[in-house]
Amino acid sequence: MARLRRLEVDELDPHMAELIAADDKSSLELAVSSILGHRPDLAEPLIAYTRALKKGQLPRRLVELVRLRIAFHNQCRSCMAIRYEDAFADGFSEDLVCSLEKPYEAEDLSDAERIALRYADLFAANHLAIDDALYAELGEHFTEGQIVELGLQVGLFVGVGRLAATWHIVEDLPEAFKSPSSAPITPWGNESVRIR
Repeated sequence: MARLRRLEVDELDPHMAELIAADDKSSLELAVSSILGHRPDLAEPLIAYTRALKKGQLPRRLVELVRLRIAFHNQCRSCMAIRYEDAFADGFSEDLVCSLEKPYEAEDLSDAERIALRYADLFAANHLAIDDALYAELGEHFTEGQIVELGLQVGLFVGVGRLAATWHIVEDLPEAFKSPSSAPITPWGNESVRIR
């Protein structure tokens, strides 16, 4: 059960309710939004930020791979259970999720995806190890604008993912993610929820 009360739609600030309705959110996204609704003045800019990132230059497949890898580091159960439809439209698949177990050995990932995942791994686990050499490697595959976008995506995934993990929003997740076990869980090998 979520550690903070999920607001009902009629309890939300009217503008916040309008923003949520405009996105046609899944029940899982509504759960997060209903908690954010306790502070609509802060939620609205966050929603605008995430919408802007969704219109970015990076391939949605790559963004989804990075998001799920960070979700694993964060052990955010709701983040690990979600799969975004726009990534599937860009060549994402559940087989690729399995590649995230050992991304540097996976044959179905591109060199650009592998370096982005390495950046994400370091950002999530040892950000000060990100050095000139890694940025040079990123520069072989991405423009500087795309590297900035990748950093902003990763920062969002690490920060908000860790916050969401502490909120423990598991009511609408597949059974494997509801378990109270403290053992690490993975986004690969478990049922997922596809959302827009």
